[in-house]
Amino acid sequence: MSTLREQMEADLQLRGITPRTQKDYLREVSKLAKYFNKSPEELGEKEVKEYLVHLLKDRKISGGTYRYYVSGIKFLYRTTMKREEVVDEIQYPKCKKKLPVVLDLSEVESLFSVTENLKHKAILMITYSSGLRISEAARLKITDIDSKRMMVWVQQGKGGKDRYTILSQTVLECLRQYWRKYHPKEWLFEGNKGAHISTSSMRQIFWDAKKRAGITKPASVHTLRHSFATHLVEAGTNLHHVQLLLGHRSPTTTTVYLHVSKVNLAQVTSPLDRAPVSVKS
Repeated sequence: MSTLREQMEADLQLRGITPRTQKDYLREVSKLAKYFNKSPEELGEKEVKEYLVHLLKDRKISGGTYRYYVSGIKFLYRTTMKREEVVDEIQYPKCKKKLPVVLDLSEVESLFSVTENLKHKAILMITYSSGLRISEAARLKITDIDSKRMMVWVQQGKGGKDRYTILSQTVLECLRQYWRKYHPKEWLFEGNKGAHISTSSMRQIFWDAKKRAGITKPASVHTLRHSFATHLVEAGTNLHHVQLLLGHRSPTTTTVYLHVSKVNLAQVTSPLDRAPVSVKS
């Protein structure tokens, strides 16, 4: 398995797969081998299908997680082992389309107001105000904050792409206060032993703020990003600009915020209200 793992790791790197996805794919393949206590080289279509059924029926993993398992296994057999017939009939599950949870502006403000720790407040504020993914916010460096252009440089976001997003003046003032108090050296938000803050720590910060603010919606740190995009759309921001700020590859991904924007729906008039119909008896 070790030699096979090295081959797969090399293939992943040569195809420019992000380090995080590489790690995920290798982990899923290792779990397949562990399940049968055999090298994937000794397994065929029957065993792979059996394992995937086990994940769905016994482990009851979500559709999104299942896609990661399938992607990793498909990469191994198609690219590294050149045995496409093993995974040729395995299909990706259809993902259920769910509208994102969104906080209104007053709820976002309440998260900030109940957070007294300056570092925690700065983390929540920049995540929302720049529309960052949790991993992007965690890996921000001091040099990523461009106060002259009022931009935030997001390095190696999803898909390994760099992008710029906006920097709020309010957040800049908060960050300056934070810097004077904490004096971070490289990472904007430091964690343990000189590393950047962990995503688990960020989730705890959000959860604590959400609880103190009395917000009962099933919100997560990622909800701040959804809320950022929705509030921009409600303010009349061009959808293409929103797409660029979020780093979406396809504009179709961004259009989901049209569905959760209350302003766009509120602007629609029922055709009945344009008809000369009287309700007087």
